[in-house]
Amino acid sequence: MSHTPALAPDATTARSTNAVGASRRTGLVMLVTGIVGWLASFQLTVDDWRLLKDPAYQPPCNISPIVSCGSVMSSSQGSLFGFPNMLLGLGAFAAVTALGTAVLFGARLHPRLWLALDAGALGGVVFVHWLIGQSLYELNKLCPYCAVVWVVTIGLFWYLTMHCLEQEIVPAPRGVLAVVRDTHWMLLGAWYGVIALLVLTRFWPYWSSLL
Repeated sequence: MSHTPALAPDATTARSTNAVGASRRTGLVMLVTGIVGWLASFQLTVDDWRLLKDPAYQPPCNISPIVSCGSVMSSSQGSLFGFPNMLLGLGAFAAVTALGTAVLFGARLHPRLWLALDAGALGGVVFVHWLIGQSLYELNKLCPYCAVVWVVTIGLFWYLTMHCLEQEIVPAPRGVLAVVRDTHWMLLGAWYGVIALLVLTRFWPYWSSLL
């Protein structure tokens, strides 16, 4: 009588759930962006609450007429969905931090969860770019904590997408994947560079006055 060898517990789990692990880089990016984004959202939440209690309160991020958070938080763009935008950040970044910690400790996530994370990050990137446009060309202000959220949201989306492409959770031609894998840091740097250039040129009279 033949016996079928028993599969190791983690192999059985992986086969039955199609769970996908991630590299240490992906886990670290999730953890760091989650923590930094949550802290920035938390500080914005605290300052917004203090402004509601005392309209004369000056948040520490009100550095100059251009670099300022107070007017951004009190604007209609700061509560696009009927509540302060930073509350979205508190929830989303907390979830990313928890999952990033789990991934670093070896947790494997279902491909649908990876897709949901990437889709959520994509939604965050779209929202962030709308906020960038509003900040630069409507409100004429640069909110430092908001800028931190911009940076970490873009980085999170970029490396989640890289992970989904590498694990074939999101299909892509091999040539495209090879180019993105080999130049991922340059492409991300160029993305940040374009945003930095927009900020620099939009407020150039102010920046030049500091020289």
